Amino acid sequence: MTMEVPKKWFALCSFLFLILLLSAVAAVVQKNNSSNPRTVETEQLQSLNFNSSMAAREKEMEALNENAVQDPEEVVSLVEMSMRNNTERRKLGYFSCGTGNPIDDCWRCDPNWHRNRKRLADCGIGFGRNAIGGRHGRFYVVTDAHDDNPVNPRPGTLRHAVIQTEPLWIVFKRDMVIQLKQELIMNSFKTIDARGVNVHIANGACLTLQFITNVIIHGLHIHDCKPTGNALVRSSPSHYGWRTMADGDAISIFGSSHIWIDHNSLSNCADGLVDAVMGSTAITISNNHFAHHNEVMLLGHSDSYVRDKMMQVTIAYNHFGKGLIQRMPRCRHGYFHVVNNDYTHWEMYAIGGSASPTINSQGNRYLAPANPFAKEVTKRVDTDARNWHGWNWRSEGDLLLNGAYFTPSGAGASASYARASSLGAKSSNMVASITSSAGVLNCRRGHQC
Repeated sequence: MTMEVPKKWFALCSFLFLILLLSAVAAVVQKNNSSNPRTVETEQLQSLNFNSSMAAREKEMEALNENAVQDPEEVVSLVEMSMRNNTERRKLGYFSCGTGNPIDDCWRCDPNWHRNRKRLADCGIGFGRNAIGGRHGRFYVVTDAHDDNPVNPRPGTLRHAVIQTEPLWIVFKRDMVIQLKQELIMNSFKTIDARGVNVHIANGACLTLQFITNVIIHGLHIHDCKPTGNALVRSSPSHYGWRTMADGDAISIFGSSHIWIDHNSLSNCADGLVDAVMGSTAITISNNHFAHHNEVMLLGHSDSYVRDKMMQVTIAYNHFGKGLIQRMPRCRHGYFHVVNNDYTHWEMYAIGGSASPTINSQGNRYLAPANPFAKEVTKRVDTDARNWHGWNWRSEGDLLLNGAYFTPSGAGASASYARASSLGAKSSNMVASITSSAGVLNCRRGHQC
């Protein structure tokens, strides 16, 4: 009995001390909140605490980012995209790997990714974020690597899959090398998903996206594409027509919108690796590995084709690697967000343009070549300085190494850069980790990809 009384008094004193401590902390927090309302407000915005009016948030987002295709209904989706991109890792729960790459963190850590393939369509970022591909369609399994008849393709071939009119999520039964006889002319609402297998499109024609919408291309090796054409090619189950000579691009985007090109490895083609022309817009090119090529990426048809002023393209988390010379990208007229890419090789320049494009370079790593005459990141193509000094080109938070330098221009018009902004840039110090898995992934069923 003599020992129980001190124990009770000790417990009571401890309880009273805890209450006093919590009261003191609450008082300090309340004082800080009242004396630093600006700090509290900032913290609430950064954590996306939307207790404030949604109308005010939508107005803020409209001021920061205009929609990709001039559709007022997409303003709402832009707000939703911002919320999704900033909260995606919280929704993943224990699947989150925390790589800092918002696309990969959205799906790659799930060991059951092969059972949840269509989740990929919810992970888009940038101007092409709304490309849903074949999310609302059935799966189509490619079992046949042949391309014997571009007019009457056999069921089970990739060509037979991509020309169908209904939405399809296209996967592959096994590893294969597909040598296309003629351009692979795709139809709208298609996803080509090569995760889990090793698929090469090589040594022949390659991909054409012409006057279509909502396409996702993921996980392909595309290389050694050659000019083809002057032949009949089927573009839908009910139509085939005469195709003139194609240039030999790996992926040619012509008059198309809502396109997402992610985690592909592209190299050594006759013309461009990714070209987008003739009014194409709402495009994201992300997580790709580019190598061994001259003119990598052309965005905009010609200086005189003013319809490309509506073009908006996001180029994010890519690795521009060995053997590249120029056009990463080369832009005309439109709005281009170049964010968190790793530029380790170029011989002439990295980013070029003409016809007054707006280029917003944020958080990239630019490693200049040894050549002392090729240190400049930028090139104004065939334009006198008196004409390009007003073009809005800026470098913000870029890491410039080995003597690399970016020549900015323009007055920094906020409206122009708002139209060339599509996602939040991360620190350039994170580029190595963000882009470490650029290109085709080595995914195995039952394991994190």
